[in-house]
Amino acid sequence: MRKVIHTDKAPGAVGPYSQAVEAGNTLYISGQIPLDPETGKIVEGGIREQTRQVLENTAAILKEAGYTFENVIKTTCLLSDMDNFKAMNEVYGEYYKEDPPARAAYGVVKLPLGVLVEIETIAVKSI
Repeated sequence: MRKVIHTDKAPGAVGPYSQAVEAGNTLYISGQIPLDPETGKIVEGGIREQTRQVLENTAAILKEAGYTFENVIKTTCLLSDMDNFKAMNEVYGEYYKEDPPARAAYGVVKLPLGVLVEIETIAVKSI
């Protein structure tokens, strides 16, 4: 069974995709960027502020679908500059304190709307 997940507490998609899709007991969250869902604008500040907003957007989608950060099994972090890896990692660690998920992190040439970070997430509920 496939179910599209949407919440107004996270920014709407900036293209032809869903915020998240649940298939069975697995939730696939599209790459989140640091848009404030209330204003629709990129949050002010640097990599720390942007990473925090990305993870808050992710939290809102997880909650809407009935999941938590404890259900997350894999993330992929995209950074426009790998020099931001350490600072992104410090904020990321605030959300994944114990038994963090598997993860990949890549430096990319450019991200949507010129943001510094984008994170996609996969979560699984216990059967």
